[in-house]
Amino acid sequence: MRADAQRNRDKLVKAASLAFAEHGIDTSLEEIAERAQVGIGTLYRHFPTREHLVEVVYAREVQALCQAADDLARKHPPDVALGLWMQRFVDYIAAKRGMAQSLKLLLASNSEFFAEASGKIPAALQRLIDAAIAHGSIRADIDNSDLMSALSGIYGAPQTPDWRDRSKRLVALLMDGLRSGVKKKSLKPAPPGKE
Repeated sequence: MRADAQRNRDKLVKAASLAFAEHGIDTSLEEIAERAQVGIGTLYRHFPTREHLVEVVYAREVQALCQAADDLARKHPPDVALGLWMQRFVDYIAAKRGMAQSLKLLLASNSEFFAEASGKIPAALQRLIDAAIAHGSIRADIDNSDLMSALSGIYGAPQTPDWRDRSKRLVALLMDGLRSGVKKKSLKPAPPGKE
């Protein structure tokens, strides 16, 4: 793809992501083209159908979340990486409130694409969980479905002015709960006569 064509495609994906987040996937394609400052013909050359555009936007955002899990795991201790990623995930979902209902419909459509893409986020979360368990910094009796259920309560809360601060406190509370169940390694008893 020529450099200018790639730039136009990137602008369209970014504009579509913002428009879908604000108004859902029924946003007019003309509005998306206008936001990207390209003609509607350019949009159709890159994305022949609305479904194709939605798939590309969704895949890009899923990839970014999964990449964030790997980046955080390289830069932070496992439990810290897990907490930071959960906050990023909550922020991501909250920013997509306009897309939430539309994505539920698409995910329920049994599309092979959406089934594969939606499985990547729990897998990224499970990698972070496994690393934190192996490190001994969180309890071992949880999995990604437990945390996804807890996170849905956080990102599903009404978006009041203090929502972001409250979500950070709730993710921190969740992490405190994960850490509190860790069995501390007991010290070996002193040999007889050395007490």
